[in-house]
Amino acid sequence: MDIIPVIDVRHGVPVHARQGQRSTYRPLATPLAQGCDPVAVARGFLSLFAFPTMYVADLDGIEGRGRNAELPRQLAAALPGVALWIDDGSSPDELLSGGGAMSVIGSESLGGADDLKRLRDKPADHYVLSLDFRGETFLGPQALLENAALWPDRVIVMTLARVGAGEGADQRTLSAIVARAAGRRVYAAGGVRSLADLEALRAAGAVGALVATALHAGTITAGDLLEIAGR
Repeated sequence: MDIIPVIDVRHGVPVHARQGQRSTYRPLATPLAQGCDPVAVARGFLSLFAFPTMYVADLDGIEGRGRNAELPRQLAAALPGVALWIDDGSSPDELLSGGGAMSVIGSESLGGADDLKRLRDKPADHYVLSLDFRGETFLGPQALLENAALWPDRVIVMTLARVGAGEGADQRTLSAIVARAAGRRVYAAGGVRSLADLEALRAAGAVGALVATALHAGTITAGDLLEIAGR
């Protein structure tokens, strides 16, 4: 199972994401890193485990304040060999390429039919799609949720209300997406607290999970990562 650490960045500073309420996010304090900058946090994750992939949310880009264009380059230079998934509010016409960075397209950032047509025209291995949910509500064009043929090879089930909340992952929503994914690789995001949660998600069909709070809090340990990564 793939465990992908998450770094949320707002105004250039890593923040502690909680329940998707971005205006309330505060600068991250973590025992894994001294100081509070994205590179230090990323290296802190690598001190725990040799993660092959990291996910970075540029919240300024997602919220329309302008992307931190240097952030992917800074992280790529500091983390040779680590693949970066970058969610920065990019449109389907702005996919990242090269440098080990892969665009994540969030459904909450998509408009209507034009965006869906542009997505349909992109190679299925050129981006990752995040299907974003807040509670029972899907954030994005309903046609995207209903038509799995529009999904690329990798899909994240992002349950924003559970991010950083310690409530456990939304297995019901994950299972519903897995059932329709037709062999696509599905990743869970939001609410993962422990090795037991990871095991349950794997049993529900997730090939991986995005995790942050549990790594900083130590409720998922280096030993847990060694155990789950081989399954």
